[in-house]
Amino acid sequence: MDAVVIIPARYLSSRFPGKALAPLKNRPLLQHVFEKAKSCRLAGEVIIATDSTEILEAARSWGAKAVMTWAGHPSGTDRVAEAAKETGAGIIVNLQGDEPVIRPEMIDDVIMLMADASADIGTLVRRIETVEEFRDPNVVKAVFDRAGRALYFSRSPIPFSRDGGEGFLPCAYKHIGMYAYRRESLFRLSGLEPTRLEQVEKLEQLRALENGMVIKVKESEFDSIGVDTPEDLEKVEKWLSSYS
Repeated sequence: MDAVVIIPARYLSSRFPGKALAPLKNRPLLQHVFEKAKSCRLAGEVIIATDSTEILEAARSWGAKAVMTWAGHPSGTDRVAEAAKETGAGIIVNLQGDEPVIRPEMIDDVIMLMADASADIGTLVRRIETVEEFRDPNVVKAVFDRAGRALYFSRSPIPFSRDGGEGFLPCAYKHIGMYAYRRESLFRLSGLEPTRLEQVEKLEQLRALENGMVIKVKESEFDSIGVDTPEDLEKVEKWLSSYS
């Protein structure tokens, strides 16, 4: 499949300004993500899309293809859509620039979901194993049908176990926020206005569901760790050190 990975990277993150270039094991955080993306098998190209000349120059210094995009984009999806206009790829992967432990196999898996002609978007989930993770509003939960089509995403603990206990565990999944888009689906989504559920939950993927788009889901055996704060970066540093 003709696929490209685009990594949106802003400099002025509200909770962690400059995090894209924050050092992680002697390399910028964003460089770790780029190198993981370059190692996947199914993407022909990896592009960093930024609004920062500092990120642009840094990315190019380690050999990345990087492009400047409009600073006023309200979301990473919009930034990815702008960068995608410069490519002819039929499948575009939106890989967040703060996911340094993402695995190349996961990127290939999300691309392969687009082999289903009914899918507009593909994404990954991982089974939830603890009550704490299930109840954490920062862990986005996903429910999907038997064909692997997403039904809903929420910060709330879904599905709710009416009988109490840990009856939720066999069907509780964490959403891993990486997406593969069919080209036309990406541009359609970027052109749509925010929807009610999206605004309530602060989850952009709900805009796709509310507009009838099909999100195909695959369970992954792997997990990823997003970096939102300096404390998160310290956790990832320790995690990487334990596996090196």
